[in-house]
Amino acid sequence: MAVASTVTVGAGASQAATCNGYVGLTFDDGPSNDHTPALLNALKQNGLRATMFNEGQFAASYPAQVKAQVDAGMWVGNHSYTHPHLTQQSQAQMDSEISRTQQAIANAGGGTPKLFRPPYGETNSTLKSVEAKYGLTEIIWDVDSQDWNGASVDAIVQANSRLTNGQVILMHEWPANTLAAIPRIAQNLASRGLCAGMISPSTGRAVAPDGGGTGGGNGGGTGGGNGGGCTATLSAGQQWSDRYNLNVSVTGSSNWTVT
Repeated sequence: MAVASTVTVGAGASQAATCNGYVGLTFDDGPSNDHTPALLNALKQNGLRATMFNEGQFAASYPAQVKAQVDAGMWVGNHSYTHPHLTQQSQAQMDSEISRTQQAIANAGGGTPKLFRPPYGETNSTLKSVEAKYGLTEIIWDVDSQDWNGASVDAIVQANSRLTNGQVILMHEWPANTLAAIPRIAQNLASRGLCAGMISPSTGRAVAPDGGGTGGGNGGGTGGGNGGGCTATLSAGQQWSDRYNLNVSVTGSSNWTVT
């Protein structure tokens, strides 16, 4: 049985947020008291969500910042405990790096990560087997912003502008230029009909966030404007042997239209 249904919710041009595709914004090497709060504020103000690949040692040291990441609507991934060259380590050392980070992030309220980014993007079959043991999907990147290498704000914005549907970009939480680039990154993505999505643990590609939202951590839309929010509730309708109806009820701001 094939079922096709489309629910389109809009609120006028000022708040139209059309997602023709999704990209994965990722920030490595956090969390910290020095950089995480400003990064989260910038992302939220610009209607962006991202995946934070945290080091276990910092998650253990700054658990409140891990919780802040989750509260801001971000996703939290594993980036090893001490950021070593894992491919030069034994399987037992790899296991320790990954397992301790899983525990540190969980203890801090970040949940149990499903995504793992190997330091320096270095991987091998032994590391992949350890990742599999912990149910982790390895996430490298399609585009390197080079922010770790002193890239300018313009260069970081330009790197993000190369992202296409499903792709993932590497950024870090500590470079000042990355923080400064965020408003322009948001503008560029919106101009191309791309939204910041989650990284699927099954495919490793950027997809729509769970629940279908495309906004910030508190339900904010990606389009800006002051149109107010709305909620679309889907429920089962009449059923037949080979098809069924769906009922959609919409509540919220009066200037929303439903097609």
